[in-house]
Amino acid sequence: MDIINLETEQSNQASAHIDSASTEEIVRIINQEDHKVAPAVQRVLPQVAQAVDIIYEKMRAGGRLIYCGCGTSGRLGVLDAVECPPTFGVPPEMVTGLMAGGPPAFVKAMEGAEDDRELGKADLKAVGFSAGDALVGIAASGRTPYVLGAMEYASSLGAPVIALTCSGHSEMSCVARLTINPVCGPEVITGSTRMKSGTAQKMVLNMLSTAVMIKLGKVYGNLMVDLKATNLKLERRSIRIVRQSTGVTEEQAREAIARCGGSCKTAIVALLCGFTPREAEAALVKADGHIAKVLEK
Repeated sequence: MDIINLETEQSNQASAHIDSASTEEIVRIINQEDHKVAPAVQRVLPQVAQAVDIIYEKMRAGGRLIYCGCGTSGRLGVLDAVECPPTFGVPPEMVTGLMAGGPPAFVKAMEGAEDDRELGKADLKAVGFSAGDALVGIAASGRTPYVLGAMEYASSLGAPVIALTCSGHSEMSCVARLTINPVCGPEVITGSTRMKSGTAQKMVLNMLSTAVMIKLGKVYGNLMVDLKATNLKLERRSIRIVRQSTGVTEEQAREAIARCGGSCKTAIVALLCGFTPREAEAALVKADGHIAKVLEK
């Protein structure tokens, strides 16, 4: 496949002589190019918002968000997925990252795996992907066979398919229901899409998962009230969140969290509404997990 016309493969005149630049000049050139990423992402915010709403509707009905990518793109999907359980208290399978070559490819490059179209389909089948789930295919070039195979399979099931790519008029956009296309221009090192393209993809993935979790009631104000306190830092954060939300003392917050099985969200509702833990849990279920909705009532 000829990739010569892809935006991600073009030569960047701003870094044409970077090999003879001083150290400070090198990092300055990289930084100047990085400044182009946020505006590129800003231009596609309407598409990001549409994607959030599509994913939210599936997850609200019990579906999952599946990321699929290769190389840097695949690793970014996996990274975003594995951060969701501790941050938002969701089961690990609710947001899953698949990458060509499987888990070993996360730490050791297996670039050849990306050329296997059938592997993308097989990996989706292996996780039981269905029409009730949502797929986000990630590839800076927009033409990676592994990702296209997964997208085509997901589309054949009737599932929503979203493309995240940094090249315009891509093959992936022809398969996807919706394309998010932050075009950042040529990379500092020609074709090294782990740089600006990777940064843009990371920014968009952060928005997708975070916005969906906010809509699912995993955030109160701007606090991660559904976090899992799996270490000392997160235990301290849990106490701080309860104190900040309710105005109680540290000891009262600690006791409330313990009574509520370690749940910040339940503890907050119990303290603010004078509920027992069971009453707080029931109120949250009726409010689709949103503390603000409980308090409104």
